[in-house]
Amino acid sequence: MAELIAGMFNGSSYKRTQGKVARQLTLAAMAVAVAVGAWKLSSTSGDGGVWQYVIPLLVLTFGWWASWRVVNIPRFADFLISVEAEMNKVSWPGRTELWRASTVVIIVIFFLAGLLLIYDLILKSFFSWVF
Repeated sequence: MAELIAGMFNGSSYKRTQGKVARQLTLAAMAVAVAVGAWKLSSTSGDGGVWQYVIPLLVLTFGWWASWRVVNIPRFADFLISVEAEMNKVSWPGRTELWRASTVVIIVIFFLAGLLLIYDLILKSFFSWVF
């Protein structure tokens, strides 16, 4: 907890050249979540005058600052750095393998949906016959 509090008030960026993509994407996702929350706050405030815009703007500003600080806390930044390092080791499938695997998954989903529909109809007719 002390590391979190100390990290929130540190002005520097931790290991700024490492794990850039993972950190930037995490920061962007957090910033979008804060922006949507501030927007919803302003739209649900009703006709509150100037406070309808001031409070969401303060929430937006604090939320963006907190998001930037969170991705620079040493423990979390090290985690994101290691995530990016592991993602660089992944061997991604080619286009044909991706299409083949996606086709198999879609066919299996439709097969299971049909099977569940048949089971449902059988059980429905059985229980309507019994009761």
